[in-house]
Amino acid sequence: MTEQTATAPRPLEGVRVLDLTVALAGPYGTLLLAGLGAEVIKIEAPQGGDIARFNPPFHGKDGIHFDALEDGDISLSILARARSKKSVSLDLKTDDGRRIFHELVKHADVVFENLSDGVVERLGVDYETLRKINPRIVYGSVTGLGRPSLYPGVKAMDITVQALSGAMDTTGYQDGPPMRFGLPISDLLAPLYAVIGVQAALRQRDRTGKGQHVVVSMLECLSSLLAFEHFDVFQRHGFPARSGNYHNRLTPFGVYATCDGHVSIAAANDAWTRSIFEAMGRPELIEDPRFASRGPRATNADVLNRLIEDWTSQHGSEEVIRMLATERSVPCVPVRTALESLSDPALFAAGTLQQLEHPVDGKIDAVGGGVPIHMSGSAVGLERPAALLGSDNAGVLGQLLGLDDAALAELKARKVI
Repeated sequence: MTEQTATAPRPLEGVRVLDLTVALAGPYGTLLLAGLGAEVIKIEAPQGGDIARFNPPFHGKDGIHFDALEDGDISLSILARARSKKSVSLDLKTDDGRRIFHELVKHADVVFENLSDGVVERLGVDYETLRKINPRIVYGSVTGLGRPSLYPGVKAMDITVQALSGAMDTTGYQDGPPMRFGLPISDLLAPLYAVIGVQAALRQRDRTGKGQHVVVSMLECLSSLLAFEHFDVFQRHGFPARSGNYHNRLTPFGVYATCDGHVSIAAANDAWTRSIFEAMGRPELIEDPRFASRGPRATNADVLNRLIEDWTSQHGSEEVIRMLATERSVPCVPVRTALESLSDPALFAAGTLQQLEHPVDGKIDAVGGGVPIHMSGSAVGLERPAALLGSDNAGVLGQLLGLDDAALAELKARKVI
């Protein structure tokens, strides 16, 4: 956060979100809403309802470890995904728990969930029930395969969605198997669409006074992106879906080995391609009909990529970058390791990355993602560590519902909170 925006208003200030999410897809959506300034109240069962609480690694009294969860240990997943959220423990399987939740809905703007099919209906926290309590409520659902499901009976996990979407067929090498994308991409993509939809619904509600149900699915979000690369057309014309580290439609465009690592080169136009040939000492190649323009380069990508890698592999990465990027302005950078990227001071300074904090122990040796949005007149970011489970019961339930200490103690004794 820059000095200019440190005291600026937060864009979603005044928006209250009831967070029923678990795992990653839902919690990432509410994390973004919290980072944009919404008051996010994460609601879990008293014993812990978010399955991410059991994800290794954990932080405990002896630091970070991968062993079985012990009392007091907190998963790094929770420390990352529950930042800037309040924590309320509430058993929605009890009549009193549902009643309290329904009372909270009267004071909320958004309910956000990614529970399994049928769960919200069984708990009585589905959209149709809640809109009768608060017609202005915007209800966001991040689903695996749609609601109702496009494929009933199929359990939707990120790897399942990657497989069904066709994305795996585009990842890997032509002579190898389909490849899982290294990040849980569908888990991270769907909440972006959900946050866009929820904010659009809030704007419409401000005009009409009526909320609505916003539904996105991991499968639909990821599948929709395949059409932007026209894989159908390319496969019908003999291009393989998988082209490894190269994007053949834009060749020279890919990852090339050097004698001490790898570099990424993105020379998608004729001028940059000519510059590569000059650096190689082969300027005449730009006159070769196989490489003279983008269309022929795409159909002869394998030959051209081999020629370039034969050259790059004779030089160190720094030398290739000097000859291409520094001397000829061709987009060329080193391929960094994940650890190198996650320790980049520039990304920390930008707020893209930040050191995770334990609610009691303070900063720990682990990195969390920030909110990579910069606004000239608003403050954006995740300043507060994840709250301990149920630590905001008194504040939230007391402030919004007027429950006093005696009432809270009685609810806790009956394990409602």
